[in-house]
Amino acid sequence: MAPPKKSKKGAGFHSAAGLIRYFDAEEETAFKIDPYLVILMGIAATVVIVLLEHYYPTA
Repeated sequence: MAPPKKSKKGAGFHSAAGLIRYFDAEEETAFKIDPYLVILMGIAATVVIVLLEHYYPTA
């Protein structure tokens, strides 16, 4: 009977391609932003651009 296969953590496409798994080494000092804040900043930037295009037309 063959011995059971040992599973390697991270084995697969990423390790086979030589890519580094950055999410395994998350730093405690990293700058963290709430995902809702990112969405809110995107919406705010869109509103600002639309308003600028309305008040300062280019053509």
